[in-house]
Amino acid sequence: MGDEDREFEHSPLSGPFMLDGHMVDVEIYRFAGTQDRWRLEVVHLLGGCTRWQDTFATEEEARAAFIAMVEAAGMAAFIGDRQQVRN
Repeated sequence: MGDEDREFEHSPLSGPFMLDGHMVDVEIYRFAGTQDRWRLEVVHLLGGCTRWQDTFATEEEARAAFIAMVEAAGMAAFIGDRQQVRN
């Protein structure tokens, strides 16, 4: 079974995030029914997706990585119509 056919478990830390008039959807997830590491993606509602290449031991670590990026680069880091991959 390919990854695209598997179900995902989404963290309760996932959800919309708004700052400076820009809304993104923060997705923290892993394969359902596993103890896999958490993955992080940020989807800008007007287009574009930023996916972290690294995975996280906890959903809190994933959320902290998102917040650190917002603090370092602002929402501009997530705006655009191209897919980005972060370490």
